[in-house]
Amino acid sequence: MAQVSLKGVSKIYKGGIKAVDNVTLGVENREFLVLVGPSGCGKSTTLRMIAGLEDVSEGKIWIEDRIVNDVPAKDRNIAMVFQNYALYPHMTVFENMAFGLKLRHYPKEEVIRRVHEAAEVLGIKKMLDRRPRQLSGGERQRVAVGRAIVRKPLVFLFDEPLSNLDAKMRVSMRAEIHKLRLRLQTTFIYVTHDQTEAMTLGDRIAVMKDGQIQQCADPIDVYDKPANKFVAGFIGSPPINFLNGRIIQKERKYYFDEGGFQVKIGEEMHSSVAPYLGKEVSFGIRAEDIYDKLFTSLASPENTVRATCEVVEPMGSEVYVHLNTGKHTFVARVGAHDRPEVNRDMDLVFDMSKVHFFDKDTEKTII
Repeated sequence: MAQVSLKGVSKIYKGGIKAVDNVTLGVENREFLVLVGPSGCGKSTTLRMIAGLEDVSEGKIWIEDRIVNDVPAKDRNIAMVFQNYALYPHMTVFENMAFGLKLRHYPKEEVIRRVHEAAEVLGIKKMLDRRPRQLSGGERQRVAVGRAIVRKPLVFLFDEPLSNLDAKMRVSMRAEIHKLRLRLQTTFIYVTHDQTEAMTLGDRIAVMKDGQIQQCADPIDVYDKPANKFVAGFIGSPPINFLNGRIIQKERKYYFDEGGFQVKIGEEMHSSVAPYLGKEVSFGIRAEDIYDKLFTSLASPENTVRATCEVVEPMGSEVYVHLNTGKHTFVARVGAHDRPEVNRDMDLVFDMSKVHFFDKDTEKTII
């Protein structure tokens, strides 16, 4: 186990293109940190610089107390699991898992012991004589993880390891990776574009955009207290609803005026929104914080919005309702018993204690 630190790390390609821009980040001993963001945001490049597979253009990287900028990948005592598994097709599972140890001239007995220990943990002991073509996608992923485990590295690096699996297998492998982390008690840095993986696996998640870290915090803080509009929109499924409008005041009360409706802002938010009185802002509310008026006791004239139902998506235990106010569309997540009719008006209740406001120009969170 080891700490990993990045200070002012950048990756600049020819033409001055910055794939990673001044990233400063600390990963604690035994922490599971997830780098998450859309394709092209620089998360995999950051991971590859930690691994030593990409040169660092600016800044420094520490593993434990050693600066590793100029240390070859093979000498950093890290293990990386790739998206495409990178297994040798002509080798058996045992040979694939043992290959790295043999290169480092470990005794034969030690190699056998480590491979069998890892295979036991991953539930692939019966597959040691098979070749990769005889394995399913999930089994190949376990072999790739096993190849990393046998080395007993200071840090595990995972680069979108589940993206090639089907939805059901991804859920299963997420649980396996979580169990593995609890057994090994070492440092993990995990890259994904899937915000569900990030939320379920990480002790902390670092949300990246355009090569920069937008926010790094524990999953609940990122979800409940996003640093800006991008983070709020990226984390959460379905994505948060954004509506544009103005902050207005009536009888010493503050309201958000969308143009077609007005909802009262809670007194606890007054000091934050007061500087934006009369100005345009972005209003954010998550689908689970919108209720059908027929099924909630929270309704009042000051938090109820009328909108037209355009699409109904039954999801089994819940229903996604796509609605239109005339100016904006938004999604509400309601109970499975609630099946509103398409093209009919609905009264929706906004939980105003859960809403967010964002500066329209900077996109930073107001509250």
